[in-house]
Amino acid sequence: MQTTDTIWQNGVFVPWNDAKIHVLTHALHYGGGAFEGIRFYNTPHGPAIFRLEDHITRLFFSANVLKMVVPYSKNEIIAAIRDLVRRNKLATGYIRPIVFYGYGKMGVNPVGNPVDVVLACWPWDVYLPYDSIDIKTSNYIRIHPDSTVVEAKLCGHYVNSILASLELQGTHYHEALFLDSKGHIAEGVGENFFIVKDKVIYTPNLGGILSGITRDTVLKLAPELGFAIVATELNLYDVYQADEAFFTGTAAEITAIRSVNDKILGTGGIGEVTAIFKQAYFDIVCGKNQDKLDYLTILNDF
Repeated sequence: MQTTDTIWQNGVFVPWNDAKIHVLTHALHYGGGAFEGIRFYNTPHGPAIFRLEDHITRLFFSANVLKMVVPYSKNEIIAAIRDLVRRNKLATGYIRPIVFYGYGKMGVNPVGNPVDVVLACWPWDVYLPYDSIDIKTSNYIRIHPDSTVVEAKLCGHYVNSILASLELQGTHYHEALFLDSKGHIAEGVGENFFIVKDKVIYTPNLGGILSGITRDTVLKLAPELGFAIVATELNLYDVYQADEAFFTGTAAEITAIRSVNDKILGTGGIGEVTAIFKQAYFDIVCGKNQDKLDYLTILNDF
């Protein structure tokens, strides 16, 4: 990966190669951490971080699920992220805040370990560098909502996604799609899922998936763009009958889906509705939509 000059670690800016933890750090062994993925884009107003406050609010929620008391306020973390991007002199890229149980004691119960906070950023281009992608339902189901707090973005949750991703190695598929325990559509390994049928947009209900910030952006954009959007239970039959489908996520942004389990959707490629939302999304994050500048934390003193 591309490195940058500095990382913020527990309140101190340190050189990239000096940002280290102990091998017996609790989260390394048990997955007890919470994180976010945040993008920032070059805009006419300067580098701009997309929905920074919303991401940090969710980070604190996720940390609280694991009873981690973050030793900094939300405003202090936001200020540190702004400073981090400035110091690394990046106009566009990706930010990774992570809060985790650190080094002190072993055993599954993390109480008694310090809570560490690290902020990093680096250049990162398109996550799925294709006009449209081919996906496959995983043999693994999405983590059952009764076994965890699905609304939290926890490090340990992503073992589920790692397994699904490893399944695809050596195949022509670009990404995996989870079903839930009842066979309903859940989400991708790091993305929320949408289909389009007769110009109406459908997406799985909350309750068994992560409430994505890009997903929320699409939900809010839909009425403004003149589209009805429905959160409901979806099954594979619904998907196979769809005219279009797309993933949303901070990394994936808005990515068109060409096929699911080798069933081509519509005419294949980027559908008309997907293209409209993709353009609207990039108009927002790139600072071209003057009505949505409140979504951006603009570093105009960059």
